[in-house]
Amino acid sequence: MTGNGRVRGLRSAVPYLRLFKGTTFVLKLGGEILANPHALDGVADQVSLLHQVGIRVVIVHGGGHQASDLASRLGIPVETVAGRRVTSDETLEVAKMVFAGKLNTDLLAALRRAHVPGVGLSGVDAGLVHARRRPRVEVTDPDSGDRRDVDFGWVGDVESVNPRLLVHLLDGGFVPAVCSLAGGEDGAVLNVNADTIAARLAVALKAVKLILLTSTDGVLADAAKPASLISHMDRSRLEELLAHGARGGMHAKLMACREALDGGVPRTHVISGLRDDSLLTEVFTNEGCGTLIENDPARAPEDAP
Repeated sequence: MTGNGRVRGLRSAVPYLRLFKGTTFVLKLGGEILANPHALDGVADQVSLLHQVGIRVVIVHGGGHQASDLASRLGIPVETVAGRRVTSDETLEVAKMVFAGKLNTDLLAALRRAHVPGVGLSGVDAGLVHARRRPRVEVTDPDSGDRRDVDFGWVGDVESVNPRLLVHLLDGGFVPAVCSLAGGEDGAVLNVNADTIAARLAVALKAVKLILLTSTDGVLADAAKPASLISHMDRSRLEELLAHGARGGMHAKLMACREALDGGVPRTHVISGLRDDSLLTEVFTNEGCGTLIENDPARAPEDAP
């Protein structure tokens, strides 16, 4: 890009900079990004820019694939039912080691390289996320149609969040990085879906954006066709996909987007965290690069909430 091109790019971003300064974004990073050093450093660099221009950023991450890999190397059985992991006593110990240990530390190290003052947390810290252990539920296998009662073990469903600690850190100029473990009754630690935690925190913090960074370019009309990216979705299209289209991990992400929209977050996004500068492109350009999901039709940046 020429010097003039860079200046034009900066000028086109000014309305967004004015709009978002002082607001809160919640970013959720998928395990694929945490496993890719280049992608992780790229996301950290983009978070650095958001932080420098006055946007308050909270990061949430999981890491289910990494936990499953470590469990397998340790000889611990990994059970999944209809695409959802069961968290046994042994796999909970692995999740604590991986989520609150290696992955959170790797994320903080990437933020440090990008000169971002990150602070590592889990939902257990200061009662940030309170969950209840999921009761036995009937699950239908999407392939066979068979139904069975399943005990998912130490998997939790979020009951409440208390963002006071996050507000304190944000007011102090820090970037919290929260892994997807929550506190349960009697001091129990529970494994909770990171998309759900991100949505609930976005609502509690009155964030203006929930951005889910994944290994795909966004929401696809046909999962087998990368060119079928849906760049913008209103509420009716979201409900249609939840009812008839989205499966597996994307279904969970769209459910999180719906929960955030229901809770007052104006805009949610699903974008690739593996593509260079995808976060900045989605936030600071009209064209974006992933999928924008909102209740109302898209508006110009000067009019956006």
